[in-house]
Amino acid sequence: MSNPLWAPSQQQIEQSQMYQFMQQVNQQHNTTLDSYSSLHQWTVENPETFWNHIWDDFGVIGNKGNAPFLVDGNKMPGAKWFPEAELNFAENLLKYRDDRTALIFRNEKDIRAEISYKELYTKAAQYAAGLKQRGVGKGDVVAGFMPNIAETVIAMLATTSLGAIWTSCSPDFGIQGVMDRFGQVKPKVLFTIPAYLYNGKRIDCVEKVTQIAERLDTTEQIVFVPYLDQTDDISSVSKSCWLENFIDNSATELSFTPVSFADPLYIMYSSGTTGTPKCIVHSVGGTLLQHLKEHHLHTDIKREDKLFYFTTCGWMMWNWLVSGLACGCTVVLFDGSPFAPSAKVLWDIAEQEGISVFGTSAKYIAALEKAGTKPGTSHNLPNLRAVLSTGSPLAHESFEYVYREIKEDLLLASISGGTDILSCFALGCPILPVHTGELQCRGLGMDVAIFDDEGKEIKEQKGELVCRTPFPSMPIYFWADESGEKYKSAYFAQFDNIWAHGDYGELTQHEGVIIHGRSDAVLNPGGVRIGTAEIYRQVEKVEQVQESICIGQPWQDDTRVVLFVVLKDGIELSAELQKEIKQTIRANTTPRHVPSLIIQVADIPRTISGKIVELAVRKVVLGEAVSNKDALANPEALDLYANLPELQ
Repeated sequence: MSNPLWAPSQQQIEQSQMYQFMQQVNQQHNTTLDSYSSLHQWTVENPETFWNHIWDDFGVIGNKGNAPFLVDGNKMPGAKWFPEAELNFAENLLKYRDDRTALIFRNEKDIRAEISYKELYTKAAQYAAGLKQRGVGKGDVVAGFMPNIAETVIAMLATTSLGAIWTSCSPDFGIQGVMDRFGQVKPKVLFTIPAYLYNGKRIDCVEKVTQIAERLDTTEQIVFVPYLDQTDDISSVSKSCWLENFIDNSATELSFTPVSFADPLYIMYSSGTTGTPKCIVHSVGGTLLQHLKEHHLHTDIKREDKLFYFTTCGWMMWNWLVSGLACGCTVVLFDGSPFAPSAKVLWDIAEQEGISVFGTSAKYIAALEKAGTKPGTSHNLPNLRAVLSTGSPLAHESFEYVYREIKEDLLLASISGGTDILSCFALGCPILPVHTGELQCRGLGMDVAIFDDEGKEIKEQKGELVCRTPFPSMPIYFWADESGEKYKSAYFAQFDNIWAHGDYGELTQHEGVIIHGRSDAVLNPGGVRIGTAEIYRQVEKVEQVQESICIGQPWQDDTRVVLFVVLKDGIELSAELQKEIKQTIRANTTPRHVPSLIIQVADIPRTISGKIVELAVRKVVLGEAVSNKDALANPEALDLYANLPELQ
């Protein structure tokens, strides 16, 4: 076995909520659990008991009803969790109403604001009164076309306090991208801003919102939040008003509408790069229980923590982040570019605010390393105890970079799940060591396995990541999918009664997880399946390469691997550099991983949440239409891959 990059001390283990939870289970159930592996096994074998513990131990406000707490627990879809329960999501996020800081907001221009838990409750009451006056109630949809600011969190809390459904996307979405989402779910009220800030520039939104308002004919009110300033003319936007004319400043009390465990809370959206986005509906109870588990046990969040995640409101990590309020910690919000005015902006905030849990994307960590940034040297980070990474597989070199250049004594948790489950299948664990390239563990209560193509479990081999039994944060349905066929097709078409997540991964000898990429992007040269992440990890090692993307191209009755690279400024793809890239890949993988072609490009297309889109590039290379370019942050990049002479 390889030596770990980091391991918790015995004191760190015993002070963790994970360890304390395991001792509590032993005491109450006369078990002898002595490791994370044994605890995980107990949770998947006793799901009803385990999730009941999460409800009780972390103080869910609501009525559980009477047992059983799981009905039809052998059916996917079909299992029902806490069928008699009533609760309210916002009430659980606002259970603390003291003077401790709930939210800190920062942006790239050094604007700072903070809100206490007491103030957050009052502001949510004022927003909720405004929504109620406009007729918003249980089952209605309220949308946010908003940046990651405090007002977005308040609007979500106000919405969910009424039993209504919240949905959001970030203001960098194009008009069609917004309509592909909000046009399907028809929000009653839309919160937005006249402008936002990115990379040092003010970006106006009034014209965009004017066109959106014209097309959202069922929306009754558009509320402008005066972010940056309130001098903008919004008269062109039909049914619009400023926030101050919408809220009721006299309101001081929130009346929380009780809803069922399986009532809708959030509408999330698939990336939409292969068609109109799927509208994935998540439940009140499932989201709350899953996030309480992940925050308290897997991330070990306590009231004194300051939790930060670099995200936009168009990425599920925003929903995950704001659930930290249920732990009573301080949630730190940031709006802007993580590299404006420089690569140290987020680390300045981490130092100044004393952030203890710092979340970001794998792309960001790789970019820090490429930029030569050394936060551990340039900043004082005594409170930092965990770095979380998601969005794509974290390269081995990025693991080593974090411990070398950020901090030696911290938990680096590469986590993986997604919009489909609004949570994680694999993530961090404060009582386990960290091994290079591995996600530490499968989540408690998540019966995750790796299957081969025939549906048989395999270990230390690559295959399909699946979940074999139900879990509370499964979507309750897709919007406007009355028959449920789209839902079943998305997750249950491959294996009967088994959730197939679409990730290509493996379970390691440490009981950790490695994600090798998306299953639909897996390469297949000579009939051997290769995850794209296996190639990216090696290309990351080549100093001259900024980033890369690879696809499989049908060629002479087989598939050949084509690698596209973005090189650092002023560097051209010479024969020598191609040789270095191929040798690096061959030396650390197999000859089949070595690309047949390496082509230099100026840019790589990404979704708005930052994920590279191999399928869209493959479609362009094969001369097929990409149906929904509005889901991309930089759709013009796709043109770089069309009709390349090297591929003919």
